[in-house]
Amino acid sequence: MTVPSTRKDLMIVNMGPHHPSMHGVLRLIVTLDGEDVIDCEPILGYLHRGMEKIAENRTIIQYLPYVTRWDYLATMFTEAITVNAPEQLGNIQVPKRASYIRVIMLELSRIASHLLWLGPFMADIGAQTPFFYIFRERELIYDLFEAATGMRMMHNFFRIGGVAADLPHGWIDKCLDFCDYFLTGIAEYQKLITRNPIFLERVEGVGIIGGEEAINWGLSGPMLRASGIQWDLRKVDHYECYDEFDWEVQWQKEGDSLARYLVRISEMTESIKIIQQALEGIPGGPYENLEIRRFDRVKDTVWNEFDYRFISKKPSPTFELSKQELYARVEAPKGELGIFLIGDKGVFPWRYKIRPPGFINLQILPQLVKRMKLADIMTILEVQAINSFSRLESLKEVYGIIWVLIPIFTPVLGITIGVLVIVWLEREISAGIQQRIGPEYAGPLGILQALADGTKLLFKENLLPSRGDTRLFSIGPSIAVISILLSYLVIPFGYNLVLADLSIGVFLWIAISSIAPVGLLMSGYGSNNKYSFLGGLRAAAQSISYEIPLTLCVLSISLRVIR
Repeated sequence: MTVPSTRKDLMIVNMGPHHPSMHGVLRLIVTLDGEDVIDCEPILGYLHRGMEKIAENRTIIQYLPYVTRWDYLATMFTEAITVNAPEQLGNIQVPKRASYIRVIMLELSRIASHLLWLGPFMADIGAQTPFFYIFRERELIYDLFEAATGMRMMHNFFRIGGVAADLPHGWIDKCLDFCDYFLTGIAEYQKLITRNPIFLERVEGVGIIGGEEAINWGLSGPMLRASGIQWDLRKVDHYECYDEFDWEVQWQKEGDSLARYLVRISEMTESIKIIQQALEGIPGGPYENLEIRRFDRVKDTVWNEFDYRFISKKPSPTFELSKQELYARVEAPKGELGIFLIGDKGVFPWRYKIRPPGFINLQILPQLVKRMKLADIMTILEVQAINSFSRLESLKEVYGIIWVLIPIFTPVLGITIGVLVIVWLEREISAGIQQRIGPEYAGPLGILQALADGTKLLFKENLLPSRGDTRLFSIGPSIAVISILLSYLVIPFGYNLVLADLSIGVFLWIAISSIAPVGLLMSGYGSNNKYSFLGGLRAAAQSISYEIPLTLCVLSISLRVIR
C-alpha cells in the first residue's frame, strides 16, 4: 500500500489591502501551512494624508478642523491633544467649567469608539446581532454631540484655553438620561456576549501577551492593561480634572483577546461613572480663557490714523509657539495618543510628529498570530422602430411613441429640477451661514447656477496630458457620463405610468451603472500621473463600496418579486 506523501508546500495569502475608499487600510501577507499561520507581514501606507506636514504649515487654530480625520471614531481625543500641547507650551490655564466639559466629551467619545470596536469585532468572529445593537447606543451619543457642537463626527469643538461653546440648555439632563439607559445596555452586552460559550471558545487563550512583553513592545491602552499593567494616562499625567472624580483603572492579567474585551467593556462602565460625576458637579463660570485672545495680534493695523482691519474679513487667530520642544499625550480609546511639538517663535510649528496608538500596537501582530489558526487572525486583530401604413396609422404610432416618452421624460425632468433645487438650497444656506450673497445671476434667484456650472464644464477647454495616453484620457470620462445617461433608459414605466418589469429594469440598471467606475480608472490611468491615478482609483472604489450594499438591498426585493 502506497502511503501518500504529506504536502509541505506553503501558501501565501493576501488579507487585503481593502479598497482605498476605506480609512486606515491594512494588508496582511500571511504564510500558511494548511490553516496554521507560519508568518504574517503587515503592509501599511496605502492611505497617507500628510497630516504632519499640513500641521507644520498651519496655525493651531487653522489646523483644528483637520485633526478629527486622524481617527474619526475618537475625534474628541485628536482635538484634545491638538490644543493641550500649545496650552502646555504657553502655560495657559483652562477654566474649571471648560475642563469639566472636555472630560464629558472625551468620555462620551471613548464610549462611542469602544462601541464601534465591539460591533465589527463581534461580526468578524461570527456574531452579527451585536453589530446592530451597538449602533443604537452610538446614535444616542452622536445626538448629544450634535446638540453640543453642531456636528455628529467632525466636531471642531476644542479650543486653546477652553471649548468653542457652552453646553446648551437641557443638554445635561439629556446626557444623564443617556447614562442611566446605557448602563442597562452594558448589562445586556454582558448577558448576550460575555457569557456566550461560543464567544468564549473563540477568544479565551487566543493572542496572549505577557506584561513584560507588552511593555517591551511599547503597547498602550486596553492592550497594555489587559496584560496586567495598571497604566492609564488619566491617572499618571493628571491632565484635565480626572483627579476630582472617583473611578478606577480597569485591567486584567490574562493578556488574551478575552481580557482585552473585558477591559473595554469595563472602561465603558467607568466612563459612565466619570460622566455622571462631571454632570452633577459641573461648576459655573466661563467656558474659555478669554486671556488667550491676546494672541490674536495684527501688527501695523493703523494706517493714516484709521484701523483698516475692521473693514476687512476677520483674521484667523494666531498663537505664537515659544522656542522649545514638548511631548504631550492623552489616554485615547486605543491607547496613548501623543504629539511631539517643536516651536520656533512663530505661529507655525517647526516640527509636528504624531504618535498614533493603533500604529504602535499593530507591530506585535506578526508575533501574536504565529502558530495560530487562520480564523484567529481576525480575533487577534480585533480591531463597506416605426412602420407607416396610412396617415391614421402614422398618427397612432406617433401618439404611441409620445406616450412612451412621457413616462421616461417625466422622472428625468423631476430628477433634474430636484437636483437644481437641492444644489440651490445648499448654496443659499451655506452663503447665509458664511454671510455672503450666494448664487443670484443664473436664472431667477440663481436657481440655474448648477445648470450653468454643468454647461461651463462641458464647453470649457480640454487640457490633455503631454505624456499620457490621450485616447484613454478622453474615453474614460465619456464612458462614465454615457453609462449614467444610459441608466435613464431602463426606467421601468409602461403605459399609463404604471411600473412594469421592475425586476428586469433593476438588473439592467445595475449592470449599466457598474460601467462608470471603469471610466474613472481609465481616465486616471491615461493621465500618466500617479496622483490622478490614485484619485481615480479611490473614486472608483468609493463607487463600488456604495454600489455593493445598494445592489444587495435592491436585488433581495427584486428576487422576492420574481419568485
